[in-house]
Amino acid sequence: MNRGQDVIRILMVCLGNICRSPMAEFVMKDMIEKEHLGDRFYVASAATSTEEIGNPVHRGTREKLKEYGISTAGKHAVQLSRKDYDQYNYLIGMEQRNVTNMLRILGGDPEGKVKRLLDFSPHPRDIADPWYTGDFDRTYDDVYEGCKALLTYILEQENERNYR
Repeated sequence: MNRGQDVIRILMVCLGNICRSPMAEFVMKDMIEKEHLGDRFYVASAATSTEEIGNPVHRGTREKLKEYGISTAGKHAVQLSRKDYDQYNYLIGMEQRNVTNMLRILGGDPEGKVKRLLDFSPHPRDIADPWYTGDFDRTYDDVYEGCKALLTYILEQENERNYR
């Protein structure tokens, strides 16, 4: 695929890094593994706030992912930092408010790396926060849609680069 190029690094971001962004991190990792592309990607997640730093993934996210055989074991909330901008190819917020906070923390987006996850789908929108809705099923459906669209986009971009 990449003909020896660097690993593609993706950082999923939400407010607390206990619900949506870890869900997106682990769904994306699962998709990548099922496509046998694990050696080509590095995926992580982070928070824009400090409220949940050090806390494990929310029970609702853990239970929803368990239904699909996906574990979040060992994941604890970490905060986004300015240095993450240089370390990742894609910095993906779950909603517009995340993107706004990400740009503040990162000091801007000169390379166009910051997007919402569902901006890659045919129906761009925010991913509802299950912290408030309690609806982890809807969040999972949105996250799955966004991860699939993002992975498709990245693979298409890589294929174009390889044929130039």
